Amino acid sequence: MNKKEAQALCFNHMHRYVSVTMSDGAMFDGIVEHVDEDQLYLAVPVGNVDHEAMRAFAPYPYGGYPYGYPYPYPGYGFPRRRFVRQVLPLAGLLALSLLPYY
Repeated sequence: MNKKEAQALCFNHMHRYVSVTMSDGAMFDGIVEHVDEDQLYLAVPVGNVDHEAMRAFAPYPYGGYPYGYPYPYPGYGFPRRRFVRQVLPLAGLLALSLLPYY
């Protein structure tokens, strides 16, 4: 696939969760954030957060929870998933396919 075809393919999948395969065999998955003439910018999820391990960094007296509620408190959800930006060259793009996002 040449660079113009790769750029058009990436534009068609803008803001979608995709799997990208590079010509050297490396695979990345993330959300297509931006495409320019030479590069593809992906927002790659960092990973799942272990909420039990997070509590270990903020221990409460006697091993209990503040106000008698475990984290997250009622009415509050878990923190959002974190993303990092991955910049990939369009010249090395071999394939791009859609993935379901969970």
